[in-house]
Amino acid sequence: MILSDTSILESIEAGEIVIEPFRPHCLGTNSYDVHLGATLAIYRDHILDARRHNRIEYLEIPDDGFVLHPNTLYLGVTEEYTETHNSVPFLEGKSSIGRLGIDIHATAGKGDVGFCNTWTLEISCTHPVRVYAGMPIGQLIYFQVEGNIKNYYNKKKNAKYTERTDKPVESMMWRNKF
Repeated sequence: MILSDTSILESIEAGEIVIEPFRPHCLGTNSYDVHLGATLAIYRDHILDARRHNRIEYLEIPDDGFVLHPNTLYLGVTEEYTETHNSVPFLEGKSSIGRLGIDIHATAGKGDVGFCNTWTLEISCTHPVRVYAGMPIGQLIYFQVEGNIKNYYNKKKNAKYTERTDKPVESMMWRNKF
């Protein structure tokens, strides 16, 4: 079941959902709008290797915007820091973003109960497009969890994305054993 605006507000008041900064006008009927942070990142190497740490370089979005180009993976970050303690957050792109040919995640649209951080976005585009820091980029949808939770993300020993940051975070796949 998807949480309604009223249920999201109740969860925020109970401390079960945290959104910083919280802007009441960003609360939709059953979602919350999030915004593009001021920092993007790109990988330094053209060929990425799942078994090694692929380094990134950061790019600050200037006031007059930054042009995204097709065939490049950009890592972005939400302005909003979020926590979810009893629901499953899903991040989806806003339809207005999709209509500009921008995808904000390749595969990682679902968070885990206990995720406490900003969201790294895996941004790609089909056409060159200028983006701006602070623009609406996506919406969080919260799904109710049925049953007790034993393994919260922020308490897992092998959780890779728990350090609070305001910058995009590169893939940590290399920390897995395979």
